[in-house]
Amino acid sequence: EKLLDKFGVTNLKGFGIEELPMAQVAGGAILHYLASTQNDKLNHISGITRIQSENYVWLDRFTVRNLELVRSAHETGSSLVQVMDKTVSPMGARLLKNWILLPLLSIEKIQARLDMVGYFVEKYYDQETLTALIRQTGDIERIASKLAMEKISPRELIQLKRSLEILPDILFILKSSHNEALVLLADKLILCEQLRAEISKTLSDDPPSMVSKGNVIKAGCSEELDDLRHVIRNSKDLLLEIQQTEATRTGISSLKIGFNNVFGYYLEVTNKYKDHDRIPESWVRKQTLSNAERYISDDLKKLETKILTAEEKIAELEEKLYHELVLTASEYLDSIQHNAKNIAIIDCILSFANIAVKYNYCRPDVNDTYEIKIKAARHPVIERQLPLEQTYVPNDINLDNDHTQIMMITGPNMSGKSAVLRQTALIVLMAQMGSYVPASGAAIGLVDKIFTRVGASDNISSGESTFMLEMNETASIMNNISGRSLILLDEIGRGTSTYDGISIAWSLAEFLHNGKVRPKTLFATHYHELNELAEKYERIKNYHVATREIGNKVIFLRKLLEGGCEHSFGIHVAAMAGMPRDIINRAMEIMQELEQKSIDGLNIGHNGKMSDIRHSAKNITPNNFQLNLFETVDPLAGEIKQSIKQLDLNTMTPIECMLKLHELKKLLEGME
Repeated sequence: EKLLDKFGVTNLKGFGIEELPMAQVAGGAILHYLASTQNDKLNHISGITRIQSENYVWLDRFTVRNLELVRSAHETGSSLVQVMDKTVSPMGARLLKNWILLPLLSIEKIQARLDMVGYFVEKYYDQETLTALIRQTGDIERIASKLAMEKISPRELIQLKRSLEILPDILFILKSSHNEALVLLADKLILCEQLRAEISKTLSDDPPSMVSKGNVIKAGCSEELDDLRHVIRNSKDLLLEIQQTEATRTGISSLKIGFNNVFGYYLEVTNKYKDHDRIPESWVRKQTLSNAERYISDDLKKLETKILTAEEKIAELEEKLYHELVLTASEYLDSIQHNAKNIAIIDCILSFANIAVKYNYCRPDVNDTYEIKIKAARHPVIERQLPLEQTYVPNDINLDNDHTQIMMITGPNMSGKSAVLRQTALIVLMAQMGSYVPASGAAIGLVDKIFTRVGASDNISSGESTFMLEMNETASIMNNISGRSLILLDEIGRGTSTYDGISIAWSLAEFLHNGKVRPKTLFATHYHELNELAEKYERIKNYHVATREIGNKVIFLRKLLEGGCEHSFGIHVAAMAGMPRDIINRAMEIMQELEQKSIDGLNIGHNGKMSDIRHSAKNITPNNFQLNLFETVDPLAGEIKQSIKQLDLNTMTPIECMLKLHELKKLLEGME
């Protein structure tokens, strides 16, 4: 009912929410809230629009959070919007955030935006000039809202006038560009010349922030107001004028005008003239003194009334004239909102052009293929946070549905696997919002959904562990994928035991490869056993992030290369983190022992070495997801197997691991 009453319609079919009861409830609740907290004057809300999911890239809340699109997960970090936002108007900043969260699926609209950005990349002078003009416009959207609710201040109306005065210059630059998309934008601008003239005629050039402070209405706007102001400013002169006029008329040279609180202004005549016939009959005697008499006249009384009530009347008249101006301006509300929307679009386009030039971005080729080919891709946020002397190492990305559907990326912790995943998704998003991208070249086949499974933390209030959250997000991905989806999977299965994790990651890779829709996938993992998948499935390709080991140190080269990786360098990373040297040394000893020891003749190796895990992985059939680490019928071996499976390695200390290993060794020695 709220929606029907507000928009004056009998049904909601025209708004596309006729069969969306929850949308109707949400819309009605918003209107009720605004009416109760603001007022009922909501004329600037003229409709309700449904966001058509088929028009925009699907970004679920996990993806928005994991890619840090609008806010960083860390206090000192930056988000994508912080890097891209070079807008100079508040409405431009709001629209840019909207564009980031709603990338386009229409190639035609994407190309139109890219064409506009391309023009300003080439025409830097026009970019600078337009940016300076838009910086002066202020927040037209907010002004329009206040105008609709009749809460707009005189200064805001003057700001509106100045914004409208800038429009002809903006219009000229857009028209002169001969760029089809920019010319179309220019045609949508409405100059509102009559409104500009009315504001200029009515309001002072520098009015106060509140009407009650006075001097809001310009001189010449109202004859009555001008007269009252004249009385206030020149009251002494007007009284003196009456005094001189009456003195001349009566011949009483000593005539004076005075004031008291009993009967106000008066004419005072000394006793020398009181008995003469010079006192006009129209004068009314009010008081007799020992040496004089006091009178009032009609002219003096009229002037007194004007003087004493002028300020009150001025305030009332200014309030009335200002309210009439606000009502007049309200008639242009649709045009003002329309201009605000289009200026915001121009501001966003200029912001895209600014970062394209400043950060050396390239124009992407957005097409309807199923390929993503990015040359020398860079992470738009990370590269801006690097020290001046350090450059970001770019990498090439090649994905398609027929040859390289899944890139299996291995490499040590801290090597940059996650950055490769995120930068690919961000570049796709930037391309489909109509922006240039951080790369030397990019051909982006249209992506309709982007999913990420990157990092997680406990949700204690809901009783969900890190692993449970990880599985929730992964399940959401698997249930919503399409042939044009881009999926980022980072360290799937790390929240559980090693063998459970490998099994889950392996089965996910098989599911994505063997399914009907073939979504393009970047799969980062430190489970090197998953490299065996490339030998079994033609569209899975192995990649690794290069490192160089010099002595006991590891240098991260950040370069993405073909082929799998055999080492995790976890202990090296622990040393880099400042772990006490005794712990590092002991960890190295334990790792070497684990690589050399054997259980029943089967080598149990460290993740970084060829081991029975790798041996078992090679023997997994496409439909067999369980890694059989023990091929024995000995009951004690089965008991040892069960004991190992029950270990929670994520919570055990190195000492506890060593003690458990010693216990297992004793059991094995008892088998011999």
